[in-house]
Amino acid sequence: MEKGLTQVYTGNGKGKSTAALGVALSAVGRGQKVIMVQFMKGNGEYGEQRSAGKLSPDFELIQAGRNVFISKSNLEAQDIQSAQKGFSLAWKALKSKEYDIVILDEINVAVDFGLISLSDLLQLIDSKPETVTLILTGKNARSEVLDKADLVTEMVERKHYFKKGVPARKGIEY
Repeated sequence: MEKGLTQVYTGNGKGKSTAALGVALSAVGRGQKVIMVQFMKGNGEYGEQRSAGKLSPDFELIQAGRNVFISKSNLEAQDIQSAQKGFSLAWKALKSKEYDIVILDEINVAVDFGLISLSDLLQLIDSKPETVTLILTGKNARSEVLDKADLVTEMVERKHYFKKGVPARKGIEY
């Protein structure tokens, strides 16, 4: 890739991680190498984790979270440790120049929850090698992150079946 850009998928609507995975799928199909670090996820039961194994070695997925849903009100020290470990792996992947695309899935939420500092994320964005595309997903992206991005897409929820009691579905939400 001649020039890698920074892309952000944010907002309250569905499709942020899915958009990043779509880019990854297209890139792998073109012979590029992709790594995705998933913050806030850690049980391997997501469909994308299973798919990553089928696309290996061109697509690598690392989960950096606990096996439970977390919110700002139930954070534990382990959540910070997992996020920091994932962030360290993201730094290494970015600096290695082994990958054409580095995806930090739910990184905006990790920053919002205080698991990763905004200043650390901004430093990572500023340190991105010119040939690497960096994709950041998750709601509540900070304005400083949006300002540094080359592409910002905001997913807007107009209607969601969760509000009618439809649970998460295998292959669609996980």
